[in-house]
Amino acid sequence: MRRISSKDLSWENFLRSLRERGCSRDREVSLRVQEILESLRLGGKERLLSWARLLDGMPEQAESLEVQAEEWDKAQGLLPEEDRRALQIAAERIREFHLRCLLRSWLTVDSQGCLLGQLLQPLERVGIYVPGGKAQYPSSVLMTAIPARVAGVKEVIMCSPLAWSSPSPAVLAAAKIAGVDRVFRLGGPQAVGAMAYGVGEIPRVDKIVGPGNAYVTEAKRMLFGEVDIDMLAGPSEVLILADGTVRAELAAADMLSQAEHDESASALLVTPSGDYAEEVEASLEIQLAQSPRESIARCSLENYGAILVCRDMEEAFAVAAEVAPEHLELLVERPLDWLFMVKNAGAVFLGVGSPEAMGDYLAGPSHVLPTGGTARFSSPLGVEDFLKRTSIVGISQAGMNLLGPHALRMARLEGLFAHANSVDLRLAK
Repeated sequence: MRRISSKDLSWENFLRSLRERGCSRDREVSLRVQEILESLRLGGKERLLSWARLLDGMPEQAESLEVQAEEWDKAQGLLPEEDRRALQIAAERIREFHLRCLLRSWLTVDSQGCLLGQLLQPLERVGIYVPGGKAQYPSSVLMTAIPARVAGVKEVIMCSPLAWSSPSPAVLAAAKIAGVDRVFRLGGPQAVGAMAYGVGEIPRVDKIVGPGNAYVTEAKRMLFGEVDIDMLAGPSEVLILADGTVRAELAAADMLSQAEHDESASALLVTPSGDYAEEVEASLEIQLAQSPRESIARCSLENYGAILVCRDMEEAFAVAAEVAPEHLELLVERPLDWLFMVKNAGAVFLGVGSPEAMGDYLAGPSHVLPTGGTARFSSPLGVEDFLKRTSIVGISQAGMNLLGPHALRMARLEGLFAHANSVDLRLAK
């Protein structure tokens, strides 16, 4: 585990490596994704089934990628009642949070008598992608599908690389609870392409949301414009700002909860206390030895983890603004006193009782968050991502008489004479 002083020049190099791990594009990945997408665009259903058999383990005798109703019900019956209850509580909290965020259409009449406003309408059909390579992620189902439903999306379909022999009961139960309409056993860029183009039994969607690996992210990048996307999510990350008043084992536990995601995850601690940094580092070693995912977490910490010892908490917040982390934990004595010093973060977790893990599962906000420093300019997934805005313009004659001459002049400035004429014809003579 690297420990760096804020005076050390290596800090800038380390920050650069963090940013590059999320935005770099592998040529082989790009070529493979391009091949799959182009074959789907030209080859349709037959090519989709070929990729599903090659990459998703679809049996030769299977005729449909869709999880059928009886199979859906059977899988859900295998889920323990306590697990189902946890998913339902999470769903209720996520739904309640996003209901508070819901925007409404509006109209107004300005001082010139012109009618102006915005018409907000939900998207017709949305596709959610739920990864399933290294683990099962029922929480990702809830965090993507529920905001879409709250926004009023009429149809939500889901693609996930579910096992053909025994699909995850937790994922299917989460899909039912969240209001997903149809589920397809399909992963990778072939799933993203099928939802974007509308291939075979998979309908074309207006938007694709949800995290995925480098192949899924590259497919979303290539298809943006053909379909809308939420974001280009990179590896997950947490930055913990600690003043030394919270037990070191809690900071270490929160760092490990991020590091165990995968080898590219990043866990950072920034503190003005050198003694506290030593305590956290020692606790990390103890907890790592007890973790069933030790090899993954250790690789993550060695490559993209760090403890930065800074001058004071003001500098710590300046570091956080520069990193713009996906998750920002304030392990400080009075977190609300510091909240408005936060400049860039996907989500902020306040104090000792608010570990990132609670946000991952059931705090309420979606855990689909900007990564790789993109919190500088982008926001978490929310209901607004599933609404389209249409501007409303109704110009009164009084408004035309007052504003039209200025529009006429602007049109002539730009050399657009038909524009000018269309205004001039409406002016009162």
